Amino acid sequence: MIDISESVMQFLLAFLVAAPLLGAAAALLPAPPGLRGRSPEQAVLRHGVTVTGAVLLAAIVLTLGFDHDHPATMQATTDISWIHALGVRIHLGVDGISLPLLLLTALLTFLCALYSYFKPPAGPAPKAFVALLLVLESGTLAAFAVLDLVLFFLAFEMVLIPMYFLIARWGGEGRRPAAWKFVLYTLLGSVVMLLGLLLIGVKAGTFDMVALATDNGRGLTASVQFIAVLAIGLGLAVKTPMWPLHSWLPDAHTAAPTVGSVLLAGVLLKMGTYGFVRIVLPIAPDGMHTLAPYLAALAVAGIVYGSLACLALARPGAKGDLKRLIAYSSVGHMGFVLLGIATMTPTGVNGALFANIAHGLITGLLFFLVGAVKDRYGTADLDTLAGATGAALYGRAPRLGALLSFAAVASLGLPGLAGFWGEMLALFGAFEPAEGLSRPAFLTFMAIGAFGTLLTAAYLLVVVRRVCMGGPRPAGEPALADVQGYEAAAWTPLVALTVLAGLWPAVLLGLTDPAVQQLLAGGTQ
Repeated sequence: MIDISESVMQFLLAFLVAAPLLGAAAALLPAPPGLRGRSPEQAVLRHGVTVTGAVLLAAIVLTLGFDHDHPATMQATTDISWIHALGVRIHLGVDGISLPLLLLTALLTFLCALYSYFKPPAGPAPKAFVALLLVLESGTLAAFAVLDLVLFFLAFEMVLIPMYFLIARWGGEGRRPAAWKFVLYTLLGSVVMLLGLLLIGVKAGTFDMVALATDNGRGLTASVQFIAVLAIGLGLAVKTPMWPLHSWLPDAHTAAPTVGSVLLAGVLLKMGTYGFVRIVLPIAPDGMHTLAPYLAALAVAGIVYGSLACLALARPGAKGDLKRLIAYSSVGHMGFVLLGIATMTPTGVNGALFANIAHGLITGLLFFLVGAVKDRYGTADLDTLAGATGAALYGRAPRLGALLSFAAVASLGLPGLAGFWGEMLALFGAFEPAEGLSRPAFLTFMAIGAFGTLLTAAYLLVVVRRVCMGGPRPAGEPALADVQGYEAAAWTPLVALTVLAGLWPAVLLGLTDPAVQQLLAGGTQ
């Protein structure tokens, strides 16, 4: 690691949040004559790659300058009064919990911009597309960087409009109803969440998340904590998404363009689970303690439901859409994240944070690959893909088939890959939940979750068998285009990080564990 002054660290974190917004404004301006390249469209797509690349570089430098010996300490902090009458402050900071999410967001957005440069999504002119992509990045990074409840809510809402337009204008069939469903669900959840955040701020006398976490709920009565957790948790659960509040997700994923699906699964869903860890667990522990068994029950219901839905879509004759199947798989995977959080133990919460990152890497890669398959075949219908054309994907496009198989086995939790550790730690957390939680109930949840891992393996192996395996390419049938250079550039980092996190989990757990220990202890360690 490198020694960077605190003022430079502060600048880097502020740059992460502000640069995409400035880049979005610049994307709407006419390109200077010398930078247009072959066309203005190419220039604005190159601008998107440049801005997201600069943000990723800043995130990497911030990581190198981060004090890894003290990951529980808030670093690169900025604290400026903004709305004095309400006590709202521009308070930014990063610790071992938020740093991996900042890096994941910067990486996935850059890879999406790079992919879009070579394969722009079908739809209107790319100026608006690049601007919306950058606004989406800014809002997501802000959600992981801010330490004020009001600012968190604003960042949480900021991503809705760009994602709505990315789906509604550049999506596929059924894009407008899917976009409206996404916005309505999340907006309704957010209204309730805002009431919970305001309740905490008014009763505690501050919106500062660090001060509230340090107080650890001592300034809030049990009834206030219960109401706040119920309200905030509802808004966060919609974004996560938690069963049965998940129904907007399959439609949004199925209709969204490839990069929209990647960012929705890889980044936006993490805002909900991050809110549970950063806000609900430390600020209202008594309320969370009361509702934790119910959260765990809904989490394991989501694990089983998501897996059964995927099995139903994967069976022959079901006319299941491969993108829709991967979307339902996210309901199951995020169920493990919620189960880990519900245990209220360091083991479970660390597992939840690890599973968050693993899901972003693996499911982001899966949506990239499914998009590539759909581009080549013109459909993501599983019955069509498993017919004479798709059954021999290994023979027609061997590298693409191998990558799809790799992502599938990573998603099912194969030991040695990133998907294994988070789900295992979440189940371990359920084996020994926090003091005061019913151990028999959580042992039952653990058993149901473990059964869900078997169902996950079942549907993913069915997908690999149906889409990738088959006989040799029939004579006279043209070969498919295999992995292109720009696709390899966009997908290789996700493959490498999936392997790295699976073989060396301490890279991530070494960051999160001290911060989680302190968070659960109320900042007293």
